[in-house]
Amino acid sequence: MRPTRRHVVTGAAALAGCSRAPATAQEPPVPDAPLITRAIPSSGEALPVVGLGTWQAFDIASGGPEWAQAREALATFARSGGRVVDSSPMYGRAEAAVGALAAELGLRPSLFLATKVWTRGREAGLVQIEDSRRLLRSDVVDLIQVHNLLDLETQLASLRAWKESGRIRYLGVTHYHEGAYDALEAVMRAHPLDFIQINASVAERESEDRILPLARDRAMAVIVNRPFAGGDLFARLRRLPLPGWADEFGATSWAQVLLKYVLSNPAVTCAIPGTRNPRHVLDNLGAATGALPDAAQRRRIVEAVAAA
Repeated sequence: MRPTRRHVVTGAAALAGCSRAPATAQEPPVPDAPLITRAIPSSGEALPVVGLGTWQAFDIASGGPEWAQAREALATFARSGGRVVDSSPMYGRAEAAVGALAAELGLRPSLFLATKVWTRGREAGLVQIEDSRRLLRSDVVDLIQVHNLLDLETQLASLRAWKESGRIRYLGVTHYHEGAYDALEAVMRAHPLDFIQINASVAERESEDRILPLARDRAMAVIVNRPFAGGDLFARLRRLPLPGWADEFGATSWAQVLLKYVLSNPAVTCAIPGTRNPRHVLDNLGAATGALPDAAQRRRIVEAVAAA
């Protein structure tokens, strides 16, 4: 059985010894301070630095315990100051779930809804964008991104037209793998994008040298996917108690250490860990409060994970 975030929590609590166990062994506290925000360079609009990803977690049918859990997670997220909710047509039923739950909870005005276009051809792209708007139950979608650079020029042209007409507020592109960085760099240099979305984590640091500096130079907001390397980091840390030095930057769990590492890069606008667990939502949002690691503390995090 592959270790999960839950196993990291319980294992760390058992092995804590003289080191402190993660706070997520107990109920995570609701953030008692305003969440750290960063500005979208193209507009100056501020967003909280931790959002909510929906891949797999919100690919659920209405009704039943999974739906109730997702409802509580989204309500907890918004109540605690979260705004950015990221989805995609390739995430199955996630867009429909987000739209229905946000409408049921009356949350749409407070959320920043981001989704993607992921198809070939102008007409197919327009149909998909319209479907996303319908499923999200939002006349205006905050951000639509060309997913994995698929049919980029065609879909970007449509997104520009939609932005000009006021049906979307921002546009961008995404990818999730180092193998696409050459193509992504070329797109970033050729197009005036509001956002890019890219992978970054303690285990996947390649974007720190290439993509994130270019995003700062080009005044593009950055959404980070895979901040836990798809869960692989929890598998590596499952038997490692939270070190005492995590207190130096206010981290009370390994999830917060990993997120604070990502957020300490000033080019990052928002990270979007995916979950429908309300406890994990609160734990993740805790990373958006207090101090962020400095350069020496970042190196310590890298070394701790490498030794795990």
